[in-house]
Amino acid sequence: MASVPSLASTLHQRIADALSAALPEAGAADPLLRRSDRADFQANGMLALAKKLKGNPRELAAKVVEGLASGDLIKEVEVSGPGFLNITVSDGAITGTLAARAADERLGVPVAQEPGTTVIDWAQPNVAKEMHVGHLRSAVIGDAMVKILEFTGEKVVSRHHIGDWGTQFGMLIQYLIEHPHELDHKDETSGEEAMSNLNRLYKAARAVFDADVEFKERARRRVVDLQAGDEQTLALWQRFVDESKIYFYSVFGKLDMDIRDEDVVGESGYNHMLHETCRLLEESGVAVRSEGALCVFFDDVKGPDGKPVPLIVQKSDGGFGYAATDLSAIRDRVQNLEASTLLYVVDARQSLHFKMVFETARRMGWLNDEVHAVQLAFGTVLGKDGKPFKTREGETVRLVDLLDEAIERAGAVVREKARDLTEEEIAERAAQVGIGAVKYADLSTSAARDYKFDLDQMVSLNGDTSVYLQYAYARIQSILRKAEGAAPVAHPELALAPAERALGLHLDQFAATVAEAAGEYAPHKLAGYLYQLASLYTTFYDQCPVLKAESAEAVENRLFLCDLTARTLHQGMALLGIRTPEKL
Repeated sequence: MASVPSLASTLHQRIADALSAALPEAGAADPLLRRSDRADFQANGMLALAKKLKGNPRELAAKVVEGLASGDLIKEVEVSGPGFLNITVSDGAITGTLAARAADERLGVPVAQEPGTTVIDWAQPNVAKEMHVGHLRSAVIGDAMVKILEFTGEKVVSRHHIGDWGTQFGMLIQYLIEHPHELDHKDETSGEEAMSNLNRLYKAARAVFDADVEFKERARRRVVDLQAGDEQTLALWQRFVDESKIYFYSVFGKLDMDIRDEDVVGESGYNHMLHETCRLLEESGVAVRSEGALCVFFDDVKGPDGKPVPLIVQKSDGGFGYAATDLSAIRDRVQNLEASTLLYVVDARQSLHFKMVFETARRMGWLNDEVHAVQLAFGTVLGKDGKPFKTREGETVRLVDLLDEAIERAGAVVREKARDLTEEEIAERAAQVGIGAVKYADLSTSAARDYKFDLDQMVSLNGDTSVYLQYAYARIQSILRKAEGAAPVAHPELALAPAERALGLHLDQFAATVAEAAGEYAPHKLAGYLYQLASLYTTFYDQCPVLKAESAEAVENRLFLCDLTARTLHQGMALLGIRTPEKL
């Protein structure tokens, strides 16, 4: 279906045309249209234009008003202050535009005509280690951005840059060689059991490593074998990776995320490129040898002593730093995946590292005007006390424990409200509500900010929570089920109550909000839109009887507003990775 223009875009064009007609010498001019508390919209473009042409803004505004015919779109225009235009659109225009949106299965959100390819690096757990609360934000924000970008038509390639390489694997592999049955398990091992196996083995290996000098030396030699590609060593390393994936996928499954095996390309996936990356950097002069290490220097990056802090690509002992892997990944993503955008959903504390990596890639020409890299940096998850989230014992909180508790708390809320749900349905809703609550708390905050993890607030039916949104959706489904033959039908000829107008005008902004969230990598803007939508619907529900409206046409029109609100909530929440149960 062709793109559905919003009221704002149609009105913008009308005013721009009237501006050009009133002031031909100005050429194409932006009316600077925005939503307003004083009317439906306000246009402020006359002030800047009059100043530029040394004219009177109120006189210019009056000329523009003369060229704006009221009728199908515009109900009323008022010149205000120094030359603002306060514009009220007609009720028929609101309902008619919404009807066009409702007829489109995409609710008026256009598909990009010339999409690019975004490679998004998100959800990066470490092999043989438990996922903790620090892994939550990259997964939640990354999953939402994949869904939002794909919905707008962008080609998206996920990359899960798991930590699957390094010195600790020498210790683990050597221990497994000497204790070959440590990872034996049944085929149906769960994620929890897989992690338990890995935890037990890691602790046992670490204890021997710390106590036995000879074992420590054997473990170090095993690292060399791993890096050299020794067959037995690689086979055992692969067992660790496979065991960890069972666990990773169980946690991501609990988060209701689809992580595909082919998208998991860890540090080891770029191992074969590291020497060449270093050679290219050194031959080009972008990187230089300093005290034996291969470094890239920057004028604006200095340490506390005022001396330049380099990006170390290769250490003096010949080992490779994270920079070598990250730069190799950029080469692969640009040259092989043909990315136009590289999006990294990574902790803000790594911002300096990525700033230096991106600048190095730009100096090499791997990033340029056609290919750019962006770090979607996120803040820290805090406890209620405003400090980094820890257990009472000061340990990092296990992610799976946190998710289980969220589901348990949500189950209590669902059970309290449930009227005709079976135990199986209550359990299913508890998972949808609990996981949705965790995701929404994260996504409703600007990624760059820290946020407090407060489960009591997250599963509340009141306030800015996913439960509030899910409840609004379920309430609408209940109304639609009770409609008894009456169907949602738009009636542009009907006058709208204030609450209907407010709801309708907000529904019309859905496509623009999705575009903004995609363009700015800002899922919190979509979350904020949906919360406001649910709030406006609550006001509408309180003030405008739906099934007991004054006429059959009014019932149909209000059912139409209900139905479009539900579809918008459902689609918007889906883009955030949150389920919308039909009943709560």
